[in-house]
Amino acid sequence: MNWTRNKKRIIVFFAVVGILGVGVYLFYTELRPTVIFGLREDFAHAIPFQQVPQGIDGIRAEDCGVCHQEIFEEWKSSMHAKSFVDPFFQAYWRKDKQIWICLNCHTPLENQQPELILEIPRNRVEKAVKKPNPNYDQAFRFEGITCAACHVRNGVILGPFEDSKAPHPTGYDPIYRTTEICYRCHQVPSGPYQFYRFGPCGTYPEFEGGHYYKAGYICQTCHMPEVERPVATGGPIRKARRHLWRGGHDPEQIKRAVTVELRANPSNLTPGTTVEFTLTLTNSGAGHYIPTGDPDRYFTIEFQIVDQEGKVLKEQTDTMGRWVIWQPVIWEVYANRLKPLESRDYKFRYRLPSSAEREVRLRTMIRYHILTEKAHEMLKAKYDLKADDPYTFTIFEQEVGLSGPFIETAQDLSEGNSPDRVTGDHRLCQNNLGQAG
Repeated sequence: MNWTRNKKRIIVFFAVVGILGVGVYLFYTELRPTVIFGLREDFAHAIPFQQVPQGIDGIRAEDCGVCHQEIFEEWKSSMHAKSFVDPFFQAYWRKDKQIWICLNCHTPLENQQPELILEIPRNRVEKAVKKPNPNYDQAFRFEGITCAACHVRNGVILGPFEDSKAPHPTGYDPIYRTTEICYRCHQVPSGPYQFYRFGPCGTYPEFEGGHYYKAGYICQTCHMPEVERPVATGGPIRKARRHLWRGGHDPEQIKRAVTVELRANPSNLTPGTTVEFTLTLTNSGAGHYIPTGDPDRYFTIEFQIVDQEGKVLKEQTDTMGRWVIWQPVIWEVYANRLKPLESRDYKFRYRLPSSAEREVRLRTMIRYHILTEKAHEMLKAKYDLKADDPYTFTIFEQEVGLSGPFIETAQDLSEGNSPDRVTGDHRLCQNNLGQAG
């Protein structure tokens, strides 16, 4: 009797485990997307194969650089040029089993991809029907986001000018004077079972409809600043744009987004007094949230009290970024990033030594991190990240003595740590832009 009862319990137990196992399997293979974003039609496929326009030798960047030398040199220094070879991308891509969908932004031309995607059943990228690409150019792949990705379509080289004269067919497209040219790759939506406020690489929707968008600014205002020069060798001087696209990997660009103020209460620092220090961080120069782009990026705001020998007596670190749970569903649990023009106070309390002879100093730092130390070590250990490329940048650091009157500081980092406070309607990307349009 007992054996029969136990046998039934064992059968029920294994049946429940089996059902749960099948449910988990079906959830991960049929419901939950493999990638951390949803698919949108315009980037679900590569940009169609592009022929070489008449009058030029090819559509590689160096072919364009024959006449567009300055633009070519700027592009070579950009993250667009490194979008495929970037060590961090390569490591993360290996982690994601080199899934093909990532190439549609990192090597966007069909010419650059080894396989053609024929069908994506139920938007499951891992189930895509593929075939070898007969027009694949392996060397071209290493150019990442190359000139032709934006400018070559159907044998014509497109641009923002209506009166271009060149040895090749040219065409005008107003998209180059709008944010739409950036939309394809900088607006990646969430997919099923993914609960972001903004998807990864969601810089475009952070900007769209905001203060600077309504004021007529465009992405190019900061990331492709205006310059007067010939666009091509021997051409007329035009109001054109630099092809730099400085962004999240450039500490100087990060500094242009930030204003920092530091003050003390009470401002007269006397021995034995408990002082509350306030560091105010303002997104005074970016048209989108900071940090933006990859969800792994974040800021740390750090306070330290150090003695004369540099020993840290007290410290505090606050973090600004996004906190995401990745399993079993993707859920952005919390985010405290700064919107354009938004400020936040970070407070730190310390009781000064009772003796004026014991000198201490306050050190404040703001650091920007492309990824966490843990993620960096994981990529090195498991996914062959060999590069020593920096992934943490100090964008602000100040050390002040804590005796006598405390002098409040306000530093706009875009102005080389100028003490002038930025107030009111902040000017986007100060010191490094032309007018929108």
